[in-house]
Amino acid sequence: MAMEGVAKGLGLTPVGQAYTLRRMKICRYLTADNQVHIGLAKGGDALLDLSPAGIESITALLESGDAAQRLADLGELPETPLADVTLLCPIEAQEVWAAGVTYLRSKDARMEESDFSATAYDRVYDATRPELFFKSLPEKVVACGEPVGIRADAQWSVPEPELVLMMNSRGEIAGYAVGNDMSSRDIEGENLLYLPQAKVYHRSCAVGPWVRVGATEADAREWDISMQINRGGETVFERTVSVNQIKRNFGELSVAMFQSQVFPFGCALLTGTGIVPDDVFTLEEGDAVRIRISGVGSLNNPVVRV
Repeated sequence: MAMEGVAKGLGLTPVGQAYTLRRMKICRYLTADNQVHIGLAKGGDALLDLSPAGIESITALLESGDAAQRLADLGELPETPLADVTLLCPIEAQEVWAAGVTYLRSKDARMEESDFSATAYDRVYDATRPELFFKSLPEKVVACGEPVGIRADAQWSVPEPELVLMMNSRGEIAGYAVGNDMSSRDIEGENLLYLPQAKVYHRSCAVGPWVRVGATEADAREWDISMQINRGGETVFERTVSVNQIKRNFGELSVAMFQSQVFPFGCALLTGTGIVPDDVFTLEEGDAVRIRISGVGSLNNPVVRV
């Protein structure tokens, strides 16, 4: 089967087919009869069902080496209205990790948390070795539309909007997603050794709903990340940053992730945040967080106390 089948399904002319390879978005979704399928986005209101083509997992697609080309080689696919399905988290079996202090603003914010932490964060920003830490088991990652959490014992909680690198088992960056690395800043600021408690807790990580395949790092660095927080029907925080503000290149982060490590199902890496709310701001239960990456899509989550 050739590109003509997918191109027809996406409503593309031959001129647009090459461009399509760089902007395909895939997802996991739940059908009306509670079956999990893999879909390819068609515009903003429909999906092409990949199940008839034998594609039953995002992991296998990312492992194929060139997910966009594999999708392009498929024939015609059945269409499903987006309104008829529930989008699920795209994380299947991948461990989720995070990189810290990759933006200048993030470094400055972490140094503001406490004098004790200032020197450490200043050093890691310029160090050869990046800060990497475990964030979540795959089954604990929150999907778009599900609640993210703020710790009951924290007084200063913030969302951290981040580009997610979806890597396969060989360390290749096979796709991109939208992520939220929830953080308890007062706990981390009290002592650096409390970082796992500040970062890893119930509902502390959200990823989804799409995985963009076929894009290069150069493509991704042209995207913007924006975050909006609504409270009681009003916007209480809004800011945008360019992905190009990430200091470290993606290949560098991938090499560091796979140094003395094995990820048989691949891994997902949150790449740090360049948007940190002012020190007087903290999330409250009932808030709604919307994170949008221009080349990928939007991740929307309400906030609960856990």
